[in-house]
Amino acid sequence: MKLSISHVTQYEYAETVTDSVNEIRLTPSTNERQSCYQQAISIEPNASLFTYEDYFGNRVHAFSVNGPHKRLTIRTQMTVVTKQAPSSEERAQYLSKRPVGQAWGWLRTEDAANRFTEFLLTTEYTAVTEEVERFAREIDESSGTGPSSVLDWLSALSTKIRTEFIYDPEATDVKTRASDMFLSKRGVCQDFAHLMIASCRAFGIPSRYVSGYHFVGDLQGGSADFEQASHAWVEAFVPGLGWCSFDPTNMDPVGERYVKLGHGRDYKDIVPVKGVYRGTGEQILHVTVDVRNVED
Repeated sequence: MKLSISHVTQYEYAETVTDSVNEIRLTPSTNERQSCYQQAISIEPNASLFTYEDYFGNRVHAFSVNGPHKRLTIRTQMTVVTKQAPSSEERAQYLSKRPVGQAWGWLRTEDAANRFTEFLLTTEYTAVTEEVERFAREIDESSGTGPSSVLDWLSALSTKIRTEFIYDPEATDVKTRASDMFLSKRGVCQDFAHLMIASCRAFGIPSRYVSGYHFVGDLQGGSADFEQASHAWVEAFVPGLGWCSFDPTNMDPVGERYVKLGHGRDYKDIVPVKGVYRGTGEQILHVTVDVRNVED
């Protein structure tokens, strides 16, 4: 699938501000499932971009606007070609000859701990509380068939979150932690991803937060808006397969409709736009995202 993505972030300040220093993580990664063929980034007021890769391999653009301004606009336009991911049946068939206990056993070795330390430790967003542990343990208990494979366990976890929690943009905010949702049973994709990551880490499965886009425009008869297009999901490490993607928010398998921007331990590592400036704290943020299929 060939997708054209437009992402506009605009800050309007109540008074003139100066010395704005920013980082943006809005460049799609190129991997075995997707290729970024074109990207254009423009900043208003005009600013020079400095590019580097962060610790996790995400492409970062940094810039400064030192002069006085009352508005900051960041525009990105990109074209990404995506491929369909392997189906769950194909992945299961690949692992069929691997004993269930072998994969779980390897995840508990020193080799696994050393290799994936940063994706096994808890964070502020993904603390492993008693509620999280209890929630994760319910997966095998509810099956009644004993321990499942790592892949099946992850699929069941994703489904459990999707069915037991209600998508509600008003229920949480950007600071909500995974354990905060158990009372209301409501949240958004960021919250569901954090809960899945916390549950995975409680069971010793390396997992990471993914930021990106989800194309659903053609399913709704038009282009997608911000809430529908910008998205978060999870990658978890399955011995024998590597990093596998799971979306605890949507039924769709993570395939050609998904565009990955980057990954980190949690949301804080992969914030699309962040920065500091000198001046008033009163500001209005406008974000618009449009994802279109432009395949010939």
